Amino acid sequence: MTPFVTQVATLGFAIIPAFLGQDDLVTLERSLPHPSAERGGVRNLLDIPAVADLADADQMRSLIDPILGSDAFPVRGILFDKTPATNWRVSWHQDLTIAVTKRVEAPEYGPWSEKDGVVHVQPPEAVLERMVAVRLHLDHSGAENGPLRVLPGSHRAGKLLDAEIPTWRKKIPEVACLIPRGGVLLMRPLLLHASSPAVEPDHRRVIHIEYASSVLAEGLQWRWARRGARAA
Repeated sequence: MTPFVTQVATLGFAIIPAFLGQDDLVTLERSLPHPSAERGGVRNLLDIPAVADLADADQMRSLIDPILGSDAFPVRGILFDKTPATNWRVSWHQDLTIAVTKRVEAPEYGPWSEKDGVVHVQPPEAVLERMVAVRLHLDHSGAENGPLRVLPGSHRAGKLLDAEIPTWRKKIPEVACLIPRGGVLLMRPLLLHASSPAVEPDHRRVIHIEYASSVLAEGLQWRWARRGARAA
């Protein structure tokens, strides 16, 4: 088994320091929108053809298929950029929501929300367990610019209540994910993660693409699922 597959299974994350080359990074950057100074991020990134193509490129499939299988498909993309103007702290949390086409009431789905005009919902734990995110770093993420911090193995605990998170913080030493430009971080959505304000704030751009390998409850559809399996 490939080392990163084992790491994602046991630790909930894996770092691949060298993934995308300089020429590909420059080409990709030309296609990206610029986050507003106040928001520090752009949602619905898979609506950009260059990002959608990247999400389904053979190079990305070489990471996803060994973890989720060849039937997995990209479902959401977000651009994050931590700058001097958006240098905020992100508390410890799990990624619990998915983007869908519309609200359809179904058992174990909820609460509901709307972000940038797109409906989001918390699905059952089983859906989240069959997902993985690829975070492609367009800038170096070092100790001084607020890198992502994770609690290894916490993804195996399932969905956690807010009151349970402090116990996990005491139980597991955190790991800072230091990743050079062009490197990637693979992570399970249920992995506890956080980030601190940067000591030396500068751009820390990350393309975050989520993949899934499960259908949703009857009537519910992933908002973006190029490879199909949009609904049961």
